[in-house]
Amino acid sequence: MWSKVNFFLSNVTVVAYVILLIFVAIRARAAREFEEFSVAKRALPLALIFGSIAATYVGPGFSIGFVGRGFKSGLLFLVVGIAYAVQNILVGLFVAPRLRKLKDCYTLGDAIGQKYDRKCQILAGIISIGLCTGFSAVMISAGAVILKDIFGLPPGLSVFVIAGVTASYTAFGGLRASVITDAFHFALFTILLPIILLLSLLLHEGGGAAAFFYEARLATVAGFNSTPPIKIVSLLAAFLLGETLIPPYANLALASRTTRVSRNGFIIAGVFSTVWFTVMIALGIMARNIVPENTAEDYVLLTLVKLIMPTAGYALLLVALLSIVLSSLDSLLNAGATVFTEDIIKQCSRLSDRTALNIGRWATIVIAAIAAVGAVAVPSIIRGLLICYTIWAPAILPALIFGLWLKHPRPLAGILSMGVGTLVAIMFQLVFSSATESLAIIPALGAALLAYVLGHWIERIKHG
Repeated sequence: MWSKVNFFLSNVTVVAYVILLIFVAIRARAAREFEEFSVAKRALPLALIFGSIAATYVGPGFSIGFVGRGFKSGLLFLVVGIAYAVQNILVGLFVAPRLRKLKDCYTLGDAIGQKYDRKCQILAGIISIGLCTGFSAVMISAGAVILKDIFGLPPGLSVFVIAGVTASYTAFGGLRASVITDAFHFALFTILLPIILLLSLLLHEGGGAAAFFYEARLATVAGFNSTPPIKIVSLLAAFLLGETLIPPYANLALASRTTRVSRNGFIIAGVFSTVWFTVMIALGIMARNIVPENTAEDYVLLTLVKLIMPTAGYALLLVALLSIVLSSLDSLLNAGATVFTEDIIKQCSRLSDRTALNIGRWATIVIAAIAAVGAVAVPSIIRGLLICYTIWAPAILPALIFGLWLKHPRPLAGILSMGVGTLVAIMFQLVFSSATESLAIIPALGAALLAYVLGHWIERIKHG
């Protein structure tokens, strides 16, 4: 009897949340122009920039995934996570303001096109769409895990529901709806998770500070002993570089009201992320006294809360977890659709503003559908993110960073760097199946840098 009541309450809570989310998205107003759809007319204030950045990375990779890694390897991934925080701060200090200063930029591809040429922009656009689709598949996979736990739905149907709900309000409202719902998700989730941590520490019989620190030491020692130093270095490189200015973050930098807002939004989000990683890792360590040892890492957080929380608390957590998946996914879908319209279609034909807006909306739906198909192949949340990181950093970062800082960047250098970086990274994914968590990003990034230097040298000799 009570199990049926609990199931009913959880379902009602989640359905009510989805209805509230759609209402919030509608209140955000439908995008009526392509500039509003893509960069919210470059009018977003600091609070929304910070909230959206934080909501995007306070996603399944840094909640469900980090709790699972804390459960398996203690504080090891807290060290790795700090590299991600440093990346956000460095982007805020040195890169985001330069990106925001560029005129008539809607995407990262636009920036690369202005600094190099049209061919570089199209290639950057193709890579960006592929990575947005890959990251979206990871987010949809995480959402499917949650829906399966709530409703017992089969994976295929769970994937369809997550992709369909998110694509509908993102296509309707564009970046503005995405940012406002992200801020809503961020506020909800950052309140609920710390409360859950405190309850697990203070109320559960197997908890307590002494048990926590004992498990932290045990898991951390085991984590460092089982992880070769070169793998730790590559993980640090992946989290430092792998999500640097991915399309959703680039869009937020371009959509900020001023360069100062762009800079401060990334810096504050980077500082906040350190606190968030600590909370997630601590939850994973605490779970070692409560959750069965053989629990799969993507299910540690759900299992922990199911065991320690009353029905109402568990239902609220499910809502919070669903919100972080959607907040990450909507940003990725909007960024991918904007990239497709601006960096691919607009480079091949002239479009009216209305046509560009309609293409962006349909692209949102198509990217969501492709990502949903790919979601069933995602091995785990953290591993899926690492695969995307391994490709993104060498494919885009050398060309982007050199382009923003050099006075006369050479188009051949950009083309070679992006092409070689992408191919080497994909080769490692296909040839060395374990490379995504070890060495793949290092040779791929090295190859991209060498290709850039070679292209720059060839054009310098050719043109003097």
